[in-house]
Amino acid sequence: MYVLMINGSPRKNGNTALALAEMEKIFAESGVDCEIMQVGNQAIRGCAACGGCGKTGRCVFDDAVNEAAKKFEHADGLVLASPVYYASANGTLVSFADRLFYSTGFDKTMKVGASVAVARRGGCSATFDELNKYFTICGMPVVSSQYWNSVHGRLPGEAAGDAEGLQTMRTLARNMVFLMKSIELGKAQFGVPEKEPWTPTHFIR
Repeated sequence: MYVLMINGSPRKNGNTALALAEMEKIFAESGVDCEIMQVGNQAIRGCAACGGCGKTGRCVFDDAVNEAAKKFEHADGLVLASPVYYASANGTLVSFADRLFYSTGFDKTMKVGASVAVARRGGCSATFDELNKYFTICGMPVVSSQYWNSVHGRLPGEAAGDAEGLQTMRTLARNMVFLMKSIELGKAQFGVPEKEPWTPTHFIR
């Protein structure tokens, strides 16, 4: 099994990285391969609504989004992790996720998703909700933990003192492993849920 983890922090070795490292330990213990992509320190622009991806199957801006798309297609799980800026995810990560999900046409049904928010104090639950929406729009089960998936710390390394937050990350990783393995067993026995043809209903007719 393989999990792709996206670090949306501009700090490669900051508190978001510390939270992901805690999950990485559990994945290693469980025999699950994982990879962390650092995107928060890259110049990733937002979607231009050009429609090019609908013709080519990839984003017209050839950056980390297209690199991640190949990995995401083969992944069993995806983690989106971000520091909290004004009760929201880092704008770079939002631009990245917008383009990643919109430009990829492969079926994401039953891939497992988890979001992680890291803050000095407030805004974690709003960021957590914001990131989960990427998963729920495309049939990806969302992994829960023992608390909302958040860790607290301001200066790099401070999150190491958030014992509950780190425990939440370890529990999240264990739950993610369990869910991915359970889905794999379910697919083998039952397949995936049947999909009806999409019936788009627009508000302006």
